[in-house]
Amino acid sequence: MKKPCTYIVTNTYNKVLYTGVTSEIENRTVRHKKKHYKKSFSAQYNCNKLVFYRFFPTMLEAIAYEKKLKAGSRAKKIALIVEMNPEWRNLFLDFRQVEG
Repeated sequence: MKKPCTYIVTNTYNKVLYTGVTSEIENRTVRHKKKHYKKSFSAQYNCNKLVFYRFFPTMLEAIAYEKKLKAGSRAKKIALIVEMNPEWRNLFLDFRQVEG
């Protein structure tokens, strides 16, 4: 399913945050998990747990939101995560359950 999305992934200990944008959140999350881009920030810091996402009607809106998040503080990102996902669960598992 292609749908523009801004997302945040973290590591096992919820210490490192990586903000990104994609049109295929499931595939992108799998790439993070498999460290598809071995020298990337997310691979080096083991950011493979999806803790926040927001869909948008257009990719331009998703990119603009990603830029806004990246320009904001860590505290603001954490507040967004806690609002959507207070337990910091791996939300990727929700997508897998829908597919059955």
